[in-house]
Amino acid sequence: MRLLKTYEFKGIKGFKLGWSPVGMPLMTTFCYVLDDLMIDTGLSHMKKEVLKVAGENRIKRIFLTHYHEDHSGNARAIKQAYGIRVFGHPMTIEKMSRPFRILPYQKFVWGKALPLDVEPFPEKIDTALGTMIPVHTPGHSKDHTAFFIEEAGLLFSGDLYLADRIKYFRADECLGTEIESLKKVLKLEFDLLLCGHFPKSENGRKRIEAKLAFLQDLYGGIVELWEKGIPEKEIFKALRLKEDYLTRVFCFGNVSMMNGVRSVVRHHENGR
Repeated sequence: MRLLKTYEFKGIKGFKLGWSPVGMPLMTTFCYVLDDLMIDTGLSHMKKEVLKVAGENRIKRIFLTHYHEDHSGNARAIKQAYGIRVFGHPMTIEKMSRPFRILPYQKFVWGKALPLDVEPFPEKIDTALGTMIPVHTPGHSKDHTAFFIEEAGLLFSGDLYLADRIKYFRADECLGTEIESLKKVLKLEFDLLLCGHFPKSENGRKRIEAKLAFLQDLYGGIVELWEKGIPEKEIFKALRLKEDYLTRVFCFGNVSMMNGVRSVVRHHENGR
């Protein structure tokens, strides 16, 4: 099944994308269009549809929140088809400069992201709604960047938010760093939260606050037990955390709640 649904968010078009060989897609992702500007490009399994979106909306600029294949999957195809410019964080530029390895589940759900030349963010990003400012928000990935438009009270948050409470984490995520990134964006004034997967039309700051509170409670609980000498598996049990074993197996362990425990311990011990 190929899923493409269009939404309107105060003058911004949101395109919900998903793909599955049979039945409903396991996961979906959003890309956003503001006049001639596109935020993220979706999964390469939906290349045909995204190319059409880019063409119909006369896209001239793409800004990537991060390199993950569900966000950068069609960047090269759009760049080649329409000769447009693609911008990203310096670490995004480096990552997208050559092929990078993904696991079988990622290739199945999203498809690959092909390498391309990404340019650094310009000093000033003009949009129809006001100046857009890149805000480096690492944690989910080292290159992760949100985009803030003060005049519109708007934050394109990529994968910084996702949900108030998180059920599982990638093996390479850093919860400690993500907590600091959530604190950083809470210094900004916005209400519209255009998440890469689950956008919120209102009360965006409250949703960020809710996720921050959840991560801080989780982090604090894990550290308290770790400092008492309790091992990671016992911490998991003591905090009554729940594992989605189907997801964990399907993702070869790359996505799990246990990864969250390990990330906190790693950050507490090593600062990363």
